[in-house]
Amino acid sequence: MSDSAEQHETVVSENSARHRFEIEVDGSLAGFTVYRVESDKLYTFVHTEVGDAYTGQGLAGILVEATLRTMRRRGIEVRPQCPYVRAYIAKHPEFLDLVPAAERSRFGLPAATG
Repeated sequence: MSDSAEQHETVVSENSARHRFEIEVDGSLAGFTVYRVESDKLYTFVHTEVGDAYTGQGLAGILVEATLRTMRRRGIEVRPQCPYVRAYIAKHPEFLDLVPAAERSRFGLPAATG
């Protein structure tokens, strides 16, 4: 037992069978973001959810950031249909380049950073 701040193991991984990225805390599913595969180079993110027991811990942000970094590594563009993913990209313009330029205005995003 410790009086120090709690440390939790947080892991983000893809569950391709369920078309989603999941975040686990100490081995328990805490949340997920669901996608549709439009093509090898385009995914549409449709929903992000964090369980009630895990709200207010910043887990949705951790999940979406890790997911977007994975999309970048794979060379996949994203359509942020999910309001949370869209808001995250709006607040973190370093991910704006993942949204196809021709579709950014449709999601209320700027055409370019800067």
